Amino acid sequence: MSTTIFIFNGPNLNLLGTREPEIYGTTTLAEIDAACVAKAREHGLSVDFRQSNHEGVLVDWIHQAHKAKARAIIINAAAYTHTSIALLDAAKAVTPPVIEVHLSDPHTREEFRHKSYIGEAAVACFKGKGLQSYLDAIDAVAAL
Repeated sequence: MSTTIFIFNGPNLNLLGTREPEIYGTTTLAEIDAACVAKAREHGLSVDFRQSNHEGVLVDWIHQAHKAKARAIIINAAAYTHTSIALLDAAKAVTPPVIEVHLSDPHTREEFRHKSYIGEAAVACFKGKGLQSYLDAIDAVAAL
């Protein structure tokens, strides 16, 4: 088994730091990436951190993580969380455990955000703690 955790980020997360800071905070995606790399290193793990605004790219990356025998996949599917059966099917089709993360807590927001398709395949979900949601997910991977 690989020591690499693949961390995938969905649409609009490239705008973190300036996008709706009252919901998502002011931490940038680059800062989240750096913090995840440092946290993984504490556990003797590495991170492959990526972001795409395109659903099919995210599906392809899940397949790549499977082929690479990833330790785990951590995914913040963003808006695709609530709409993408394709991401659900991809997550169900691979062997690395999938962990869902969210900066905010979707269940405290609009009704349409309460449904998580990716959550149906995830072994755990960390939400509502900003950057800490990602770090908690990495700790969970290390404990697997």
